[in-house]
Amino acid sequence: MFLLSWASHALMAEHAAGLARLGISPRAHCVLLKARPGGLTQRQIGELCGIDKTTMVVTLDQLEGAGLARRLPSPSDRRARLVEVTPEGEKVLDEAQEIAGRIQQDVLATLPEADRAVFLRSISALVGGRLAGGGACGVRPAC
Repeated sequence: MFLLSWASHALMAEHAAGLARLGISPRAHCVLLKARPGGLTQRQIGELCGIDKTTMVVTLDQLEGAGLARRLPSPSDRRARLVEVTPEGEKVLDEAQEIAGRIQQDVLATLPEADRAVFLRSISALVGGRLAGGGACGVRPAC
């Protein structure tokens, strides 16, 4: 458990540092990524990213303030808001995806080539199976 926690912390720090030049956080990256296809409410995106309601509102306020996303009324539920990525948000998201991809490639390059696919399958099986419940907080980040 300690090793997984250590790896997670180190990767999140590297991800945050990489995204800093874009002016977004890993949390904002996740929100933009999940909002990109469209049609999801801020509550749904919050659940997909493992973000509580209050933090989701703050994150969306920041994204809207930066012109990267906007909230629109849901046509089916007047209390809900759909999240839409703006054209500027699309550009930032594309750059964020490139940064995340480079970090992933760099990290995986430290493993022998034969072990990389096995590692990814194994960690995906853990997160999709035994660790899918989200632990004590009951929330499972999907990014």
